[in-house]
Amino acid sequence: MKLGLIGCGNIGKFLLQAINKDGLLPGGKIVSIYARREEIAAQLVEEFGTQSYSDVDSLLNSDVDLVIEAATIEAAEEYALKVIKSGKNLLLSSIGVMADAAYEDNIKRLCRKNNVNIFLPSGAIGGLDVLKSAKAVNGLESVCITTRKPPSALPAGSSLEEETVLFEGSAAEAIKQFPRNINVAIVLSLAGLGSEKTKVKIIADPYVLKNIHLIEASGSFGKLKLEVENDPMPNNPKTSYLAALSVLATLQNKEKSVQIG
Repeated sequence: MKLGLIGCGNIGKFLLQAINKDGLLPGGKIVSIYARREEIAAQLVEEFGTQSYSDVDSLLNSDVDLVIEAATIEAAEEYALKVIKSGKNLLLSSIGVMADAAYEDNIKRLCRKNNVNIFLPSGAIGGLDVLKSAKAVNGLESVCITTRKPPSALPAGSSLEEETVLFEGSAAEAIKQFPRNINVAIVLSLAGLGSEKTKVKIIADPYVLKNIHLIEASGSFGKLKLEVENDPMPNNPKTSYLAALSVLATLQNKEKSVQIG
């Protein structure tokens, strides 16, 4: 499987190392990359044996089977539809772009029209299988997530010295105010009740060193309560290591004949 990569930040570099050097995706290689900073792209070409392109159109015209977006919501908004229209499958890391119901409907329509698929990794949380199972019979009644992070991992939070609730409301509103911090709420809403009905609380806590997500749900199945305590990526406290791992796992599981969950 020949892969293209949009975005060469922490997750992008992790994938280049894991796939092109460590061989953790048998039969797969990132052959094409696009980064806004050409000097960064040049370094990665040399280190990981890939090809850099100066724009996304050129990357899409290269010989790739699937494109990985590992950049930002802004990049996803700009490029996701273009990837789908080109007839390429897409793995979308910045899932927050799917918070807009009209955008989600449009992207689904284009996937059907162009006979391609979008893959959404689970990110830094778990429990999605339970929500999907409950949703199958309309048996899901409530879903909420409480995210607790060190102030340094949240915008305008670095000066806080006491636990502070920065946000409380819907997932749809949360992703507008925290586009780089709460993608987990959107993947949760896509598996469950939607972004308007999924409740979110964001807490800046100077006494924690890790990103902590508490997921609570109830319905005809019973109750779910799941807490995930994430180690950050070594060189970026704003990104959970599990988020990067989930992208790799999605790629690894994509072609398996036995699908779990």
